[in-house]
Amino acid sequence: MLFIEYPKCSTCQKAKKWLTDRGISFEDRHIAEDNPKAEEIKGWLEKGIELKKLFNTSGMKYRELGLKDRLPSMSEDEAIAVLASDGMLVKRPVLVGDDFVLTGFREKQWEEVLNK
Repeated sequence: MLFIEYPKCSTCQKAKKWLTDRGISFEDRHIAEDNPKAEEIKGWLEKGIELKKLFNTSGMKYRELGLKDRLPSMSEDEAIAVLASDGMLVKRPVLVGDDFVLTGFREKQWEEVLNK
């Protein structure tokens, strides 16, 4: 599994500890230093996650770019390009498995998906 995080984010720290405490192995990646590329994001969409769930709507960058108002009129490719332009626009942490993508850390949801 791939765990994409911003190490200073407390939610990411909590999620990482949760995974580690359960002995779940993962590859770790710093989202600001190695942000997701457009092709990677398209692959996530194929795993069933909604594009809008990938956006960090509470982030400063999201507000700076006025994405709340701009996103509804963007094509999927345009939205993916914006998302791929800056890792801080991506909701984190992101956990990518063979057949799923989880964003944010909701323990119950992670528990359900990882215990399948």
